[in-house]
Amino acid sequence: MLIRSKAPLRISFAGGGTDVSPYTEERGGLVLNATIDKYSYATLELSDAPEITVHSLDYDVIAKYDVDKPLPYDGRLDLVKAVINRLIPENSTQGLNVFMHTDAPPGSGLGSSSSMVVSLIGLFQHWRHLPLTNYDIAELAYQIERVDMNIRGGRQDQYAATFGGFNFIEFTKDATIVNPLRIPDETLNELNYNLLLCYTGKTRVSAGIITSQVENYVRGKEEVVRAMEELKSIATAMKNALLQGRLNDFGALLNDAWENKQKMAAQISPPFVQELYATARQAGALGGKISGAGGGGFMMVYCPFQRRYRVAEALEKLGARVVDFHFDLKGLQTWEVRP
Repeated sequence: MLIRSKAPLRISFAGGGTDVSPYTEERGGLVLNATIDKYSYATLELSDAPEITVHSLDYDVIAKYDVDKPLPYDGRLDLVKAVINRLIPENSTQGLNVFMHTDAPPGSGLGSSSSMVVSLIGLFQHWRHLPLTNYDIAELAYQIERVDMNIRGGRQDQYAATFGGFNFIEFTKDATIVNPLRIPDETLNELNYNLLLCYTGKTRVSAGIITSQVENYVRGKEEVVRAMEELKSIATAMKNALLQGRLNDFGALLNDAWENKQKMAAQISPPFVQELYATARQAGALGGKISGAGGGGFMMVYCPFQRRYRVAEALEKLGARVVDFHFDLKGLQTWEVRP
């Protein structure tokens, strides 16, 4: 028997960065995001061999470990091993083969690392019949990444990958509350048609950008604190525009969010990103932003339909690649494959 799972990647419209500690605990965060039909996939196969084998299909890496010892952290597939160390039964002698791959590389800005952790948790939940709610899964993924592995970052990615769909997420010191948004089909179709998702051709390490952002906030830089507060207001305004079908307003608010996002850390908008964004605006885009922490990866832009192809052509002339996508409304999915 095989157990498979997939968890979607996400695009973040506004509020990213306000889900990062210590800002979240001190002031509370708000994020508006949506998942798309790009996924992290994982497979679990029970084995008679007394070992745990991890296969990264993206990087053609295979690593083998003794089944009766905690998996060591050595810089190879450590995030995967952290999930296994957390969720394998104590004193287990069951051999395992774990396979994984994703539709976007780490550093893409689409939350692929968190999506993979959620997908792996889904495997063990299914295998062991663990009584985990979506909130439990998302929080466990957060703990594995941010506490066990000490990887800097926020909370939105784990919740987006687990719940799926369009969500307005509130972060406080004591709780995270996911508010699913019921968007009419005609609004979803029009938004999907008017949004362009472009790969910039360059990935980045988000932890360094987030470290700079946190340091700027902790030092009390007035511009940074003001920008983060404004981002929460914009996230609320974008949520309302989306629910009311005011998509051109939504697109213009994307630009406001991007202007404030850039104030949080210098690395968020390097020169090549600024050139891409300026080119998109000149070609007719109302707004847009780099997804995730910034610095590279994927950029999304909102264009009225009559300007969409002109914007796409201008971006591709600069080396960006437009990627087809649709929204995913289901979140984490797990299933069995029997011979």
